[in-house]
Amino acid sequence: MLPSPVLGAYLFWSDRAQRHGDRLLARRLTEGKEDGARLDERRGLASVDRPDGPLMWLHAASVGESVSLLEMIRRMGEERTELSFLLTTGTVTSAQVLAGRLPARTIHQYVPLDIRAWMRRFLDHWRPDIAVLAEGEIWPALIHETVSRGIPLSMINARMTERAYRRWRFAKGASRTLLRKVAHVHAQEQATADRLLSLGLPAERLEVTGTLKEGSAALPHDEPERVRIAAALGGRPCWLAASTHAGEEALAATAHRTALRSWHKLLLVIAPRHPDRADAVIADLRGDGWRVAQRSAGEEITPETQIYVADTMGEMGLWYRICTVSFVGGSLVEVGGHNPFEPAALGSAILHGAGIANFADIYDRLRAAGASREITAETLGPALAEVLEPDVTARMAHAAWEVCSEGAEVTEKAMDLLFAMLDGVD
Repeated sequence: MLPSPVLGAYLFWSDRAQRHGDRLLARRLTEGKEDGARLDERRGLASVDRPDGPLMWLHAASVGESVSLLEMIRRMGEERTELSFLLTTGTVTSAQVLAGRLPARTIHQYVPLDIRAWMRRFLDHWRPDIAVLAEGEIWPALIHETVSRGIPLSMINARMTERAYRRWRFAKGASRTLLRKVAHVHAQEQATADRLLSLGLPAERLEVTGTLKEGSAALPHDEPERVRIAAALGGRPCWLAASTHAGEEALAATAHRTALRSWHKLLLVIAPRHPDRADAVIADLRGDGWRVAQRSAGEEITPETQIYVADTMGEMGLWYRICTVSFVGGSLVEVGGHNPFEPAALGSAILHGAGIANFADIYDRLRAAGASREITAETLGPALAEVLEPDVTARMAHAAWEVCSEGAEVTEKAMDLLFAMLDGVD
């Protein structure tokens, strides 16, 4: 007998939701949000065999969360060569980014929708020894079906937004029941810890450790390509507008025009968060008179190029290394910001807007160290012109690197927890 009527009702619905799931997948497929070749994975049908030996299942919400796990997986795999890893995500973009970057003995699959029959099918095939949720998403069927099989489950890198908390606080009986199934939680910051405690997580199972992204390896890059692009730049200064959303490209271009008064050969590199927006972004920029080159079209950077649109996947490590200053997008629009540790780990000074709720604690630390500056749409241009000064850039980049290096213990704590869980499995 389930102690929560709301949870009982959800699981009752989930037990009968396969038609709903098929309709949802069909709609998402037409919207380009699903991978048609691997759609059955979302129904719990595995596309590869389970490896022999112990298997750790880690689920990450999306791109940043999944990438943050790779260094930890690599290190765990080196320590225990008999251990294999199943990494699940729910977005096409995450699968594209992970392709070619998975550590040894690591398999990627799309996570099934939160439908009990599909989750059972998934668990029947994979039979993980332990389960790990990164970022702390609460999926009732996933948690219920996993723990009911005696599979220990923990959350690492947990972050609960205010919006998610508001949803769950109206179903506290359900949240309490589910959270009491979780063996241990590593929270990114105190705000998440407070929200999880309020929803019913036992205090003795909670630890505030910081974000796992601090312990991630620096983003990879193609060194010969970096050398080639540096040669094409010929010593020109450049800055990056990274992970931008609609509206931010125009703001970056306006700031670029301001900075050009002081830095006459300055190049702006724009890397849209969603590369499928690139054609529209380029059309707008060219309509405003900018000379734009597009990476996916094979267009080169020439002395006449003013803006370069880097609309390819998996190359952010390249641009953070090339550009000495990065504006991290999603912070001048209502998105909540993106991960600042990626540029910080690669020697790029950081500018950002006020909309950084997703990473507020991290930005607080970077600002306190002098590694980043908060700007508005109006002050981005003047701040950019100042930060481009080599002594300012070097000072900010060094401070950012020091903040990043302090986070290695977050990965160590997560590894210790997961190894202890594995060792406790009969």
